[in-house]
Amino acid sequence: MMDNTYGIFVYVDDAYAPAVPVARLTEAVALTLRRHEIPPGREVALAITGDEEVRALNRQHRQIDAPTDVLSFPAGDPDEYLPPGEDAAYLGDIVVAYPYTATHAAEDGHDLADVLVLLAVHGTLHLIGYDHDTATAQAAMWSEQESILRALGVSPDVLPPLYDF
Repeated sequence: MMDNTYGIFVYVDDAYAPAVPVARLTEAVALTLRRHEIPPGREVALAITGDEEVRALNRQHRQIDAPTDVLSFPAGDPDEYLPPGEDAAYLGDIVVAYPYTATHAAEDGHDLADVLVLLAVHGTLHLIGYDHDTATAQAAMWSEQESILRALGVSPDVLPPLYDF
C-alpha cells in the first residue's frame, strides 16, 4: 500500500498478511512524518517479515545474533531530508519481525495491531533522527511516540518502560 502524500511502501510476508493492519501502519508513518514537517514526496519502506530475516539483519548490521522487534535503516543523514523544497528523498527502511512482535505483544497483554503501529512510529522516528542511546534522547523519543500514539487512538501502555542508563 502507498500513501499519496509520502511514498510509504508496506511489504508484508504472505504468511502474516491477514493479521497486519497495513492502512493503520501507513497512517502511523505518515502522521509521524507530518508532525515533523517532513516535506511531501519523501519515501519509506516498511517490511513485516519473519524472525530469521530480522535476526540476519541484526547480526549483519548490529553484530547481535538474535531477532528483535524492529530495525531501522536510515538512507543517510536525516538533516539532509528536512529542508522544504528539495527533491524527493528516500528516508530508509523499517523492518519488523512479526513472530517476535506477536509473541511479546501476547506476553505483555497488548493488542498486536497497536504494537505494530508503535513499531512503525518508532522506526520512522529513527529514520528522521531520533534515538534512545542516552537518557535524554530516550525521554524525548518516548514522549514523541506517546504523543503520536495518542493521536492515532493507541494507548501509550504499549510503550516499553524507559531503560536504566
